[in-house]
Amino acid sequence: MNVLMVITSHDQLGNTGRKTGFWLEELAAPYYTFKDAGVEVTLASPKGGRPPLDPKSNEPDFLTDLTLRFEKDAAAEAQLDKTVRLDSIRQEDFDTVFYPGGHGPMWDLAEDKISIKLIESFIAAGKPIGIVCHSTGALRHVRTQDGKLLVQGKEVTGFTNGEEEEVGLTKVEPFLVEDEMLKLGAVFSKTANWTSHVVSDGLLITGQNPHSSGPAAKTLMAAVMQQTKPAVIARAS
Repeated sequence: MNVLMVITSHDQLGNTGRKTGFWLEELAAPYYTFKDAGVEVTLASPKGGRPPLDPKSNEPDFLTDLTLRFEKDAAAEAQLDKTVRLDSIRQEDFDTVFYPGGHGPMWDLAEDKISIKLIESFIAAGKPIGIVCHSTGALRHVRTQDGKLLVQGKEVTGFTNGEEEEVGLTKVEPFLVEDEMLKLGAVFSKTANWTSHVVSDGLLITGQNPHSSGPAAKTLMAAVMQQTKPAVIARAS
């Protein structure tokens, strides 16, 4: 199995003067979910090279066994240093794509035409995709082959208004994930703030927050394996 992980390249938290980027747990937890299962992982970002880490995600309160493992993993850090430019990626080379969150995607991936077309191509090819937290916002302009908004009528989750209020950024983000999904006609599913929550609807698998990133990756991997199982059986016979 070949998995593409798409990480933000955006490092400014609006006009606050504070830094942002990807959230470490949302990269590390899925990364090891895939790696420990023997899956090939490619990291990509709009600008390529080392993507910006949200410095808050590396504070003691947000560290986990997997974030600590990632930072001590020379091979993982080397991969992160040299993320592939998004415009060089071909959907045909991957079985699925996973979008970690962090606040950064709200500014770049949500509006990135290459990212939008890439997600559309995975869906058109019938491949499941996984997206967590703020990266659910990267779905806002994505359409199906018949021109309909991908999230319209779909059950999705992502960083909630309540969670955004708790971190004090409701007036800083360009839009709120929950409000935007509802505006676009999605059915927005959520649980209590900071609890793990994963939703599957067709090819779309979404996670609510950082704690949902590992479980979302497991759900995505199971969906891909379920799809490929009949083909393997057919070849064996």
